[in-house]
Amino acid sequence: MSKYTTGEIAKLCGVSVRTVQYYDNRGILVPSELTDGGRRLYTDEDVKKMHIICFLRDAGIPINSISELFEEKNPGATISIIIEQQEQALKEELCQLQKQQKLLEAIKKELKEVDNFSVESIGDIANIMKNKKELKKMRWQMIFAGIPVMALQWVSIILWVTKGMWWLFAVWAVIAVIYGVWASMKYYNSVAYICPQCHEVFKPKFKEMFWAYHTPKMRKLTCPKCSVKSMCVEVFAETENDNA
Repeated sequence: MSKYTTGEIAKLCGVSVRTVQYYDNRGILVPSELTDGGRRLYTDEDVKKMHIICFLRDAGIPINSISELFEEKNPGATISIIIEQQEQALKEELCQLQKQQKLLEAIKKELKEVDNFSVESIGDIANIMKNKKELKKMRWQMIFAGIPVMALQWVSIILWVTKGMWWLFAVWAVIAVIYGVWASMKYYNSVAYICPQCHEVFKPKFKEMFWAYHTPKMRKLTCPKCSVKSMCVEVFAETENDNA
């Protein structure tokens, strides 16, 4: 039967000498023979065992689980459980990594829209991304709520032109005004703005917000803290109940 030193078994299995020594100290791969001079010698069976350890480690199996596996009388059932647990752990880790990747991509996208980046800008980006879904959801709710009003408008126009039913258009006008007031107040109560100068999150007066020049993501407003008028970023306004 062949005998191998620590260096030789390390070379055969493609690991470092320190790794072999570590497994020895952990009691996972104890040398089959120890010479009078303290030299560790390993057999062919030890080499096979070392290959198994390396294979399991490459699969991500923890050292403690490998140690328990070799102590079991029925390792077949144990390895099945260990593999299932490791597979689940890897799936959860992969899911977390994918979430982090999406977060980084979103941050990169938001950074492109920041003109003068500073440490405070990170807080602005966090605020924007935190409430982005809520803001989008609110906007879609308003769009869906407005579809019946728009449909009634076209029906009333067609019936007025073809049937002379002008009163239906008058009914639509009343409903449209009510919807417009409701939509304006809902939008106003649902949003806040971040000043790009001092990074203050504020809510402007309704009149200023209503008449201000705006884009889909920003509105030109005067910050109540620094008094600078600039294009402020729109975010979803958290209510007291949201913070509770």
